[in-house]
Amino acid sequence: MPLESMPLASGYLKATALADDRIRAATEISIHNFRGGTTNATMANALFAGAPPDVLAFSVLGWNYHAFGALAATFKQLNPQGWVVFGGTHVAQQAARVFRMFPEVDVVVNGEGEITFRELLRARLDGADRRELHAVAGLSFQGPDGRPVVTQGRDRIEDLEVIPSPFLTGALDLTDDQGAFRYDVALMETNRGCPYKCAFCYWGGAIGQKVRAFSLDRLRRELEVFARLKVHTVVACDANFGLLPGDADFVDALIETRDRFGFPRALETSWAKNKSKTFYRIVKRMKDAGMRSSFTLALQTLSDNALESMNRRNMKVNEWEDLAAWLDNEGLDCYAELIWGAPGETVDSFMEGYDRLSRRVSRIAVYPILLLPNTDYMEKKDLFGIRAVRGDHDDFEYVLAHDTMTFAENQRMQRFLFWARVVAENAVLRHSWAALRRLAGLTQSHVLRDLESWIARVDDPAAVPLREHAATAAGGTGAFGAAISYLYTEPEAVRLLTRWWRESLRPQVPEEAAPVLDEVFRYDLLTMPVYRPQNGPAKDEELPVEVVRGQSYYVRRDVELAYDVPALIRTIRADGEPDLSPSPRTLDLYYRTGSESAVTSTNHEIVVHFMGTPRDEMPAAAPGPGGPS
Repeated sequence: MPLESMPLASGYLKATALADDRIRAATEISIHNFRGGTTNATMANALFAGAPPDVLAFSVLGWNYHAFGALAATFKQLNPQGWVVFGGTHVAQQAARVFRMFPEVDVVVNGEGEITFRELLRARLDGADRRELHAVAGLSFQGPDGRPVVTQGRDRIEDLEVIPSPFLTGALDLTDDQGAFRYDVALMETNRGCPYKCAFCYWGGAIGQKVRAFSLDRLRRELEVFARLKVHTVVACDANFGLLPGDADFVDALIETRDRFGFPRALETSWAKNKSKTFYRIVKRMKDAGMRSSFTLALQTLSDNALESMNRRNMKVNEWEDLAAWLDNEGLDCYAELIWGAPGETVDSFMEGYDRLSRRVSRIAVYPILLLPNTDYMEKKDLFGIRAVRGDHDDFEYVLAHDTMTFAENQRMQRFLFWARVVAENAVLRHSWAALRRLAGLTQSHVLRDLESWIARVDDPAAVPLREHAATAAGGTGAFGAAISYLYTEPEAVRLLTRWWRESLRPQVPEEAAPVLDEVFRYDLLTMPVYRPQNGPAKDEELPVEVVRGQSYYVRRDVELAYDVPALIRTIRADGEPDLSPSPRTLDLYYRTGSESAVTSTNHEIVVHFMGTPRDEMPAAAPGPGGPS
């Protein structure tokens, strides 16, 4: 990614440790934030140039588990007396396996790490033996015989204010050498905890947790820091945003900050799966204020059998459909989440649910189920007949089959998931889905399968990269990102999609609807983000840049449409009767600059903020320094 991803967890650890006078006086704490794809050798050279540190601590998840184990081994060669600390949900309560695989690791933190890490550093300053850390609660360490010793459990932090803000204290570097905000988005926590016990998820620790919140005053001050740095998008890293009444207060503070400074302009988060009055109040407030977001229906499945295995109950079907219809009628962006491969799910139940959901929400994020440590599914593999394989380059277990899903069915569905994620989830055809369904009776799954089969057989050099990426899908670790980037950044990909539409899909639509659908499809391609890489040729023609309310936009002027596509789509989304008679419209399209990080990181929640938009559909103006240009 051209921009870094914010290391929020490391920022919390550093800020909490440096709040201790003794640690601050006696230590130097550095955060090393490496991009995806960085080699172990590159990381080792960056970490160990000069004198190696005394303590090397890693924030571990499945994708960096093996790399960090290799770095731990290198560190011990350079500093045998140094301490290696692993923390994070992937290794908590998993010390026996961690120590067996990576004997160089000395400590595994179980649970929230801020206070435990601070006490570990105090123990180090006191000269404690890393094999005798019984006095530090909340961790596992290797005893003198190499066996894991688990210390007394540490209660979750009730008063989150004891954790200093990494933004307000300066513990986390926020700007680059030019003084600009250095990360793709600003990450914040407004609360911690999750009351649910979903079998696939660690967020609730598979046991459920009380939700604890940071103070509104602190959050206001953090928002102001981001506003002054002109941060466009804030991501609230909460499990169920919109669940607590205080979430509405945070949104009020966000909008007030935007009104004062012109930024931030968008909020992304994991919205609460059960929508309360608080959620509706938040959505209405954000719409009225022109604050953008992608509202989530985190359903995961529409199968009653799969829901039972998940320890999960969704909203009643009529409730989520009513909610989706309400969001559509309000003209608000909404996407849904589904998991393929949960025990109890079948191919038929999943596809029925997918198309039912796509009638209301075209952008569906579909993920193959993974087995994570400390979750119910991992503990009950035998109960569900789960057969899985551990990843080559990560430490997740990929489900291959279970009692309601055969190997062959899973392989076939993985190919469907590839195209669903690449084209639908990432909004490549964000307007065409509703128009095709309404005017041609074509379901989203049918269109995706049509594209899949056409790409597989067409004799066109531009299809070769997509075929190669799709061939990796059967293992569940397909090259989704590479395929998405290809569609968004390569002119040949746009030509290929146009050829597919003309040769394969258009013959399937009624003749009277074909001209309208052609124009909707063209509008989708026209409104793809403008991609301007630092090195290499640009995908798009040179476009002028205009500053609107403090934000730079590329402008494609005098775009002539044979039909008023924006109005047509609004009518379809609101369940109105579309007028198919020609209605020419000329408009200017505005594309937020700086899409390169969003496109190459393939974050569908962020990339939609870079889509081309008519001036009258841009977010509402804010007064103050960020007011109208």
